[in-house]
Amino acid sequence: MKISFRPKLLDTLPDYGRASFTQDLSAGITVGVLALPLAMAFAIASGLSPTAGIWTAIVAGLLISLLGGSRVQIGGPTGAFIPIIYAIVVDYGVQNLLIATMMSGVMLLAMGAFRLGSMIRFIPLSVVIGFTNGIAVVIFMSQIKDFLGLKIDNLPGEFFAKLEALYQALPSLHLPTIAVAVSSLAVLLLWNRQASKVAWMRRMPGPLAVLIIATAINAVLALPVDTIGSRFGGIPQELPNIGLPELSLSTLGKLIAPALTIALLGAIESLLSARVADSQIDDRHDPNQELMAQGIANVAAPLFGGFAATGAIARTATNIRTGGRTPVAGIIHALVLLAIVLALAPLASSIPLATLSAIVVVVSINMGEWHAFSLKELARYSLQYRTVLLGTFVVTVIFDLTLAVELGMVLASLFFIYRMSDLTRIERIPLEDFYGVQALTRDDGSPRILAYRMFGSLFFGAANKLENLLLMQDGHPDVVILDMDKVINIDTTGLDILQTLHRNLQKRGASLVLSGLNSQPGSLVFRSGFLEQLGDDNVTANITEALIRAQRIGGHEPEVAYT
Repeated sequence: MKISFRPKLLDTLPDYGRASFTQDLSAGITVGVLALPLAMAFAIASGLSPTAGIWTAIVAGLLISLLGGSRVQIGGPTGAFIPIIYAIVVDYGVQNLLIATMMSGVMLLAMGAFRLGSMIRFIPLSVVIGFTNGIAVVIFMSQIKDFLGLKIDNLPGEFFAKLEALYQALPSLHLPTIAVAVSSLAVLLLWNRQASKVAWMRRMPGPLAVLIIATAINAVLALPVDTIGSRFGGIPQELPNIGLPELSLSTLGKLIAPALTIALLGAIESLLSARVADSQIDDRHDPNQELMAQGIANVAAPLFGGFAATGAIARTATNIRTGGRTPVAGIIHALVLLAIVLALAPLASSIPLATLSAIVVVVSINMGEWHAFSLKELARYSLQYRTVLLGTFVVTVIFDLTLAVELGMVLASLFFIYRMSDLTRIERIPLEDFYGVQALTRDDGSPRILAYRMFGSLFFGAANKLENLLLMQDGHPDVVILDMDKVINIDTTGLDILQTLHRNLQKRGASLVLSGLNSQPGSLVFRSGFLEQLGDDNVTANITEALIRAQRIGGHEPEVAYT
């Protein structure tokens, strides 16, 4: 298999000019300043330092734009990763998180190289909505501690243990922290609402605006709340040390499942973001190239102390809305972040953690498709859809994303098999309606020829549809005709059923005639050698020829006037 590696950037450069650069520059600066508060907030919510989030956005964001398969995709840390990263940090530690991230990068790179990008689209919408809303709930719960200023040394990752820890810590509510958090939340919501009406407000993203306001107030008043400086010692105004994380072979096997979770979620979110972007710029991304870029980014980011990254839907949408049309905008966004760190890092020490918590709360609320859970909306869809949606949601919240996606896919597959089986049917053809069919019955009234028409797909889930034929409940004819003109697919189980029917008829001295085989069923019948067992004459183009063949098998010279 030939591996194709061609970043979208190469397709945009031939026609690139000053006008394009001006648009990309404006968009890149805007997205860069938006990414700063989000990167810090997502990192802190994941149990990491804000520096880890910033360098993830810089390194991964640069590589995803430079090597990706989308013109406008912006990469970096996202809210969807918060519960996954937090759980890995709690269970395995930061060093093993970096290793798991690099392992997920290798998986993503392999998925893209083996052209599996389009297969991500096979995940049903009900599963995607279920785990997305579930992640939003988990993110919201993770912010209660910093939003209320609760005194909890280590917030558990497990759902019920987390609830218990939050409940026991309620007496430690910190009113100044709550005041800052609620005020930040109100300002952010108001800013986002007014930005659609006031031109100058649209130029500054809401998260950055509330971050600047809260930081300035705290710097002047010295509010008694936790800040990046008090908890993390600020953000270093320098490049990080580059190096491999410490590798422990004893835990490498245990990290396969977390790495697979990161890779799966990263692939889903990045390709979903790219598809949304395509509809806004009238373009088509390369899913396999995008996965390879995501893989390289997730291998590189941990070398700089970063963690998992993927395509960010909100930042990508902002990039498009502010004029970005080529990967250059994403590259500029990463360089803007780098410039901010090198020039303004000391100012970050006064950023209140409660403000960052308020930003993440808004992100969690906005990322969920809550209308999908309304009774009116659920009533529009089938029981199977509701079961998959709600099952995936509940398991995501209570257990984890990996189990939720596995459960959702298993349920969706079982319901699909049931539905396809239900659509597959077999009907008896009344031969009396055909002129010229001679000797339909024997002297005792039993049938000499029986004909059936099949519809749908003859696969393992619908094999029971031929049980009546295998048992010969309609009699013991000399010839059985199966008209398969409406059968679109046969699998090996379906083929085995046909072979069993043929053997049973042979034991009774009877024959099987197949008619109207489409390309896939016909190909399988030929490749398997079943055609040789039946005989060329017993496979016909249509039901008319099959009836002629059946009469000749019975020793009658057929008439050809059929209707």
